[in-house]
Amino acid sequence: MSTTTTTTSPTRQQRQAEDVSGLLRSRSSLLWVVAADEAPVERHLFEAARAAGYLARTWDIAQGAANMDGSNWPDPRAASGRGQGDPDGMLDVIKQQKGTEETPNRGVWIMRDLPVWLQGPASAITLRRLRNLARYLPAQERWSAQAVIVLSPSAEVPDELRNHATVIEWPLPDREEIGAVLDAVVGSLPDNVRSQATPVNGARAAAIDAAVGLSDAEARACFARSLVQLRQVDPATIAQEKKRIIAREGLLEWFDPIAGGLSMVGGLDNLKAWLLSRATAYSPAARAYGLPAPKGALLVGVPGCGKSLTAKAVATAWGVPLLRLDLGALKGKYVGESESNLRKALGVIESVGRSVVWLDEIEKALEGATQGAADGGVSADALGAILSWMQDRQGEAFVIATANNAEKLPPELMRKGRFDEVWWVDLPTSSERASIVAAALRAYRRDFEQLRVDINAVAQATETFTGAEISALVPDAMFTAFGDGAREVTTEDLLTAAADVVPLAKTADDKIRRLREFWAGRARPATSADAADVTAGRRGGELDIV
Repeated sequence: MSTTTTTTSPTRQQRQAEDVSGLLRSRSSLLWVVAADEAPVERHLFEAARAAGYLARTWDIAQGAANMDGSNWPDPRAASGRGQGDPDGMLDVIKQQKGTEETPNRGVWIMRDLPVWLQGPASAITLRRLRNLARYLPAQERWSAQAVIVLSPSAEVPDELRNHATVIEWPLPDREEIGAVLDAVVGSLPDNVRSQATPVNGARAAAIDAAVGLSDAEARACFARSLVQLRQVDPATIAQEKKRIIAREGLLEWFDPIAGGLSMVGGLDNLKAWLLSRATAYSPAARAYGLPAPKGALLVGVPGCGKSLTAKAVATAWGVPLLRLDLGALKGKYVGESESNLRKALGVIESVGRSVVWLDEIEKALEGATQGAADGGVSADALGAILSWMQDRQGEAFVIATANNAEKLPPELMRKGRFDEVWWVDLPTSSERASIVAAALRAYRRDFEQLRVDINAVAQATETFTGAEISALVPDAMFTAFGDGAREVTTEDLLTAAADVVPLAKTADDKIRRLREFWAGRARPATSADAADVTAGRRGGELDIV
């Protein structure tokens, strides 16, 4: 007879608590835990202290020292006669804690409000006390071991403490922990409401996916608000909370999804099929299978041929937020400000969870890393931070980077492991040009079949046009039609508009030739070649412009 043992892997925050427990066992005396949500973090810290053989207590300026159950710590020396909320007195008390081998006294002190007392000129005494304490505690006998955990929403540790404090960025709850929060909120409802409000199967998974990236308190508030307003947990309501987080940080742009998704992108059939296949990696079945989340794609090619539009459309197709990371806008005038802004932006991306992150014209933002720009190494540092993040990140953000000038891209950016695939986006083929015309008409609420527009005739007249140039023909034709008695657009209107365009392929012929030569064999073509275009020599590296 055989038995099967099912083991549950620890959650993200449980793993972090295990690390804290290890630090306490190794007699680390000063930990700086960065977390905005105190209550759930403290629960994990209590468990970490207990596992390491310590008794945990808290301290804040309102209550002073308190036991784990919230009751006041009944020690008359707790503030050296100066009141429970005095930080200097509390640090003195921690230093005075003693135990024996027979009666150990091992304590962890979670100090909530201490960072406020470590700022400004008046902080000198408290800083010195804490610094002395961090030096003093590791030398004490193991039965008198004490440790201080500073709980702060900021990772800005005073310079005086940098060599003494171990900084820990406390992670946000993962899917399992968010699911526990959801169950707790629904479980608190009255019996007659709970049965109708409990999400099941796909609805529960969608609600959890939408809440990943929120703190425990934020997720709880979103679930409760949705239940009160809609009598159900609505992923769209939760997504609005994520949008508020992005606006609050001011480091990323949140783009609302474009209607229609990938159907609004004409052509690029290879790329669109690949993107749609990657969307399945986010399903519960894919997680159970162990399928890794896709990392991203680099789109290079001719300007105006759909790279940026694809980034916007895939977010719609996948039903996830679209975040634009502008590396140039993160640069600051003070030393270290640019690097700090980039780290914060990457942290926000990780906190949002499943999303599409759009890096537009990445070669311009990183030009200084390869061209020797006199920016004090800021571009090189940014490149290093992005490469490390893209290689090691564990989140579900999908990165789409677009580039026009291939020669300026750092080679280390394009290797496997950073992006799943590199795609070459060329001038549209004949069939793509026809589909772009149809998509552009749909964007203006018009159907080419009902209008009897000959999209193939327009495609023939727009050879060597970029996708953007073809799309622009529709509003030009609409102006003509509206001025002629507000009639509907005709094929002739589109052909007339096309005749007035000088395409980019004519003004930048040499540049496009160099791009094709560089990327031949180095990237996957985003489009299946048309037989007519292959015969004409357009897709093999040549560009015949008449």
